[in-house]
Amino acid sequence: MDAPPPVRTGHCQCGRISYQVTGVPDDPHLCSCVHETRLSGGPAVLWVGFPLDSLIWTGPGGEPKWYATYPTLRRGFCPDCGSQLVSIADDSDMVMVTGFSLADQNGIEPLGHSFREHAVPWMHITLAPAPAPD
Repeated sequence: MDAPPPVRTGHCQCGRISYQVTGVPDDPHLCSCVHETRLSGGPAVLWVGFPLDSLIWTGPGGEPKWYATYPTLRRGFCPDCGSQLVSIADDSDMVMVTGFSLADQNGIEPLGHSFREHAVPWMHITLAPAPAPD
């Protein structure tokens, strides 16, 4: 018998915007693009993918406020505390959630680093080893 897919929850700093995603974490990676560093105020953001159709908004605030950082990419954040929570690209079947908005951070070690060439020179990243082939 197959086990049900794992369910994870996450929320913003103030707890008004909460969500649930189902499935195995996909493509955990750091991103140092200019949008991420400006929005977060930090040198990189950890993103983790889940099936878009598994995303459920569960908090009292409902859906986040949306902001388009590219013509085909929008990001959801809490209008009260400002926490960035999700990123959804047009025509994608994945939602990317910020790794540290998740309550359970097991198994989300970054395997890649997008826009590494834009990373600050003092940041040194050791990525998780690639998963073994099945």
